[in-house]
Amino acid sequence: MTICGDTVSPARLYAALQAARRDLLGEAEAGGVWTGQLASSAVSTATAVSALSLVAKGIREYRARHPKDDSDNLGFSLETIDSWVSRGVEWLGEQQNPDGGWGDTNLSHSNIATTMLAVAAIGLSGASAERAAQLESANAYIDRLGRLDGLRQRYGKDKTFAVPILTNAALAGQADWADISSLPFEFACVPQSFYRFMQLPVVSYAIPALVAVGQARFHHRRPWNPIARFVRSMARVPSLRVLEKLQPASGGFLEATPLTSFVVMSLASIGQIESPVLREGVRFILGSAREDGSWPIDTNLATFNTSLAINALSNGGFDVATLPCLDWLLSCQNVARHPFTGAAPGGWGWTDLSGAVPDADDTPAALLALAVWRKAPSCRDEDRERIDNAAASGLRWMLDLQNRDGGWPTFCRGWGKLPFDRSGSDLTAHALRAAEAWRTKLSSLPKPMYGLSVTESELQQRAVRGQNYLRRQQQSDGHWAPLWFGNQDQSDEENPVYGTARVLLAYRDLGWNESKEAQRGYSWLASNQNKDGGWGGGVSHERERGTTSSVEETAVALEAFLSHPGGKHREIAENATRFLVETTESGGHRNCWPIGFYFAKLWYHERLYPLIFNVAALGLASAEKQNGDSPGGRTSSEK
Repeated sequence: MTICGDTVSPARLYAALQAARRDLLGEAEAGGVWTGQLASSAVSTATAVSALSLVAKGIREYRARHPKDDSDNLGFSLETIDSWVSRGVEWLGEQQNPDGGWGDTNLSHSNIATTMLAVAAIGLSGASAERAAQLESANAYIDRLGRLDGLRQRYGKDKTFAVPILTNAALAGQADWADISSLPFEFACVPQSFYRFMQLPVVSYAIPALVAVGQARFHHRRPWNPIARFVRSMARVPSLRVLEKLQPASGGFLEATPLTSFVVMSLASIGQIESPVLREGVRFILGSAREDGSWPIDTNLATFNTSLAINALSNGGFDVATLPCLDWLLSCQNVARHPFTGAAPGGWGWTDLSGAVPDADDTPAALLALAVWRKAPSCRDEDRERIDNAAASGLRWMLDLQNRDGGWPTFCRGWGKLPFDRSGSDLTAHALRAAEAWRTKLSSLPKPMYGLSVTESELQQRAVRGQNYLRRQQQSDGHWAPLWFGNQDQSDEENPVYGTARVLLAYRDLGWNESKEAQRGYSWLASNQNKDGGWGGGVSHERERGTTSSVEETAVALEAFLSHPGGKHREIAENATRFLVETTESGGHRNCWPIGFYFAKLWYHERLYPLIFNVAALGLASAEKQNGDSPGGRTSSEK
């Protein structure tokens, strides 16, 4: 659905681009890095409060057992922990929605998982009496959604998040241990290379939860099977040693407060108060707290944000080689086998911090950023040499991750079909774009740090398999669903706008725009444009703002339409451009939308996403208007 209006002049569009670009450049921190800021999260805050409450209980019990021990062997200040528990509960109390539930962010709808975590946190903190009215309203909300059945319905067969939530509830006395599935933590004792053959009930990144939560379930309710009891008894100590090896220097597993908190609360509940894993986990949790008493879902997405910002700025002709962040971006590349997933060297994670894991979204983003940097007018020859070295290893790593189905998974090849381990359309499109960006330079790239050099023949074969995967993933109405982004106002919480637009960008770059599936994708996007000229969005929380399209979804959709061959759908692209220009002129281009999934249906929004996506779309639109081209005038060979 489109609206008619005046065409946005090149001068007005360029002025909006300049304003958006200034704002984005102004967000760069020391060294030209875009660290950004993730939304405060009720999930993170609730799990942190629960973990710290159980640690405080464990400290008091430890001191009762060792009354003559005046030393602070645990390294924790009980007063500090108690203070952060109180502040966390206070923040949670302010975030409850009118329906009695909690959403993941301040812009999120209530959901049963976050609400159960908040209720458990308040109970473990000892604040139940003073917050009785809030708890009554929350429990009514949970009951309306079916409580345990409702939680299981939300997560299906994936136990990655459902079992830790129920464990948290059981530790708060709000669930029965008999209702919680046991986790085979003994599997963590086998070599990593065997994990994908073992059909684990959790996804690849959740091995720490498998161990710690599995041990808590075993401790509080032993299995009736004597063989299982024996095996798991024997595996307790060795699996804890595995957990210690997996813990990064920061203390935070994946730099994520929820995962780290589940590990800490589980260990505290089984008497592991002196465990080095617990100690380092508490250090991470306390260090991640915000002044207002909240916690973000992860420390930051600095590598991803910086890569996306470089690519976005290049769309409008900005000389990205004048930025000071090349050394930093190159330093983020993983140069050793990763202890968490066993990933080979060559990939990038989402942040430069030690808890990050190389993956198939951040690696393509970095490779695309390096490709545009290499072509920038100010790029020096010595920098091109360093970029080529990094690209050779990054390409090798990325291509080796491709699954048998032709798609790309997030972390580990061949793990299975659980969410965030299976192949994803957005990941596959991103990987194909990154590979294509380096195709003409393959013969001049050095040997990668491991494995064979990438050849054009191999790249072509990989691309064919990737296209076949994308063709199979296209839905009957023409859209593609992404893995890592969602829309909370869709009935299935998927984000077809983001997924379709990202896939169409790959079709543009690889010269597939004339294919039938691409045409169906453009038709689907065209038919789903909102009345205001944008895409996505939905009914936001009543405390914030009303129904509107989102900057993030509109920007990625506009990029796709600007890539459409022959200038088709000119009016649609013009209306979307007008929406972004007007939004930028009014200052609304800084408004975030909760479009991000952070594992297992955990929502987030990132302060820089609307700025980055907006600059990318306006830059491409401005370049085409300045050149007098119709939308979609570029082809992959002209880039």
